[in-house]
Amino acid sequence: MVLTDTAIRNAKPKEKPYKVSDSQGLYLLVNPRGSKLWRVKYRINGLERKLALGAYPEITLAEARSARDAARKQVAHSVDPNAAKRQARIEASIRATNTFASVAEELIAKREKEGVSPRTLEKYRWLLKLLGSEFGRRPVTEITPAELLHEIKHHERRERYETAKRIRSFASRVFRYAAATARAERDPAQMLLGALIQPKAKHFAAITDSVEFGALLRAIEDYVGDPAVMHALKLTPHLYQRPGELRHMEWTEINFEKAVWTLPAGKMKMRQPHAVPLSKQAVAVLESMRSLSGNGKYVFPSVRSRTRPISENTITAALRRMGYSKEQMTAHGFRTSASSLLNESGKWNPAAIERALAHMVSGEIRRIYNQSAYWRERIEMAQWWSNYLDELRDSGNSPATRRTEYGLE
Repeated sequence: MVLTDTAIRNAKPKEKPYKVSDSQGLYLLVNPRGSKLWRVKYRINGLERKLALGAYPEITLAEARSARDAARKQVAHSVDPNAAKRQARIEASIRATNTFASVAEELIAKREKEGVSPRTLEKYRWLLKLLGSEFGRRPVTEITPAELLHEIKHHERRERYETAKRIRSFASRVFRYAAATARAERDPAQMLLGALIQPKAKHFAAITDSVEFGALLRAIEDYVGDPAVMHALKLTPHLYQRPGELRHMEWTEINFEKAVWTLPAGKMKMRQPHAVPLSKQAVAVLESMRSLSGNGKYVFPSVRSRTRPISENTITAALRRMGYSKEQMTAHGFRTSASSLLNESGKWNPAAIERALAHMVSGEIRRIYNQSAYWRERIEMAQWWSNYLDELRDSGNSPATRRTEYGLE
């Protein structure tokens, strides 16, 4: 007997469950409480099995027959429909838990264990947040290039081109990690290369004229504010480090006896440990600061919490209060000033200057060589530079003899 919709609707519950057969193993199980459930019988490896297809009327007669035919086709290919259904359920569960956000958080945790700087981890979490919570809940295997592009375009339309570029790059990291851990097969972000507007290269404003730099040093000397900011501002010109590296300076990294500041690889942009020779002037600034924050972690703690360093824009904000616009000088610009004036002096090996700036040197052997070969020269250069800064600050560099004395003519 072949079932019809009318026969199914007229099938009334009885005291015990009973079957209403269709064909080719398909039947309807009618339960005492009135539920009507589709089942299909099949044999595989000599054993009779039953496969649940769902309930009527949610699953129609036509849909039940289609599901039966699909199951029979699986059996014909020696695939157990129940095993296949269970595997599909497991895979669906994995997809639901392996969301973009969960994979991204796992990657961030991995990078943290690998020693990535706290600032980089903050950027990762910021970029994840920019992609939005709805996108974050999407299974990483189901995200398409078009879907990712749609999210990134929100930022591009606001002319945040650099942000859009970073989001694509971060997403690519997440997808590649998902693929490496067998949770994805491709990187949709890779397919978006060339689809975004390329941001114009930003150059940090810097003062490279020695006379103007001397005026800046005098302005720094006269600056009044939070002691941590005042000391950080005074120390910044004497060193060549990035603003983030200086503000995260810790007392445990300072060796006063050897006059060396040693930065671990995790704090460095190039992920290489870096040693910075300290001039007498730099040591004096640190000694003065030690009486204020020496019992804490950070050399330059935040005024709001001693457990955190001064904020990212502290030095730049101080420059603005001194009257220097963003087109004139930035916190990062002190590195450019030092590089320009040191190279202009002609006294120092350009490779030693590059090493002092902690720029990347390719090749492991060459990196080791550069760390040792220029160390003595870097010590001499650090002291010469601080002496030169004192001359610029104190004299305004007005006498022409000053430029001749320091090799700048």
